Amino acid sequence: MTRWTTGQVSKLRNISVRTLRYYDQIGLLTPSLRQDNGRRYYSEEDLFILEKIMLLKSLSLSLEDIQKVLGQLSLRDILIAHHHHLQEELASLQASIANTASLINMLDLEGTLPWERVSALVQNAQVGTKKWVDYFAEEEREFLRKALPALESGDRATQQYVSLLRRIEHCVKHAIAPESEEAYALACELIKLSDETFGGDAELMDRFWEVRKRPAEETGLYPVSPEVLDFVEQSISFALKKSEDH
Repeated sequence: MTRWTTGQVSKLRNISVRTLRYYDQIGLLTPSLRQDNGRRYYSEEDLFILEKIMLLKSLSLSLEDIQKVLGQLSLRDILIAHHHHLQEELASLQASIANTASLINMLDLEGTLPWERVSALVQNAQVGTKKWVDYFAEEEREFLRKALPALESGDRATQQYVSLLRRIEHCVKHAIAPESEEAYALACELIKLSDETFGGDAELMDRFWEVRKRPAEETGLYPVSPEVLDFVEQSISFALKKSEDH
């Protein structure tokens, strides 16, 4: 039978000898093997109990509460609880990562971060809802979730959309006409990128564009000014007409 001293268990589990002795003192975990000379050792079963204690501690239970439930919960029960706890932590961490990436991309896009935008983005990450998906059927939602750019994403398509939007905002700010050569070039890039994003599904693209024009607080999409949206519509219309004429 394998057995471990307090010092050995301390090193194996990276837990202090003082803590192990305290657990022994309060009756939470007492070494079950005793030699004739009185020296005590931990058994494998004791180590399993220690693992249960450590897992329950990770769930923020007090030692008093752990003492109450330790004998009532199997290792499987505790592992399941710990698994749920880790999933919640992972979801929270992923939301924080996505939020931070969104802030970075927004800063790249706008050059500044107004408090209102930061606050709204943080609240949106906490709620975790994207209301625009409600406008589409389930199979379309799945496709759009994968295909559409998201500020939390750092992929090539998202960066292209960010760059295009920044250039379009520059045109609007400097009163560059949607029928200009600069606007035409932007529209052609946007058309090409949209075709790639929507897999050539013009109907789905048009339906999403109608949702895109709704207020951001209603859809949960990244807010784009009406002036920018109007510029996009006019420049694309001009580009399509010019292509037909040629």
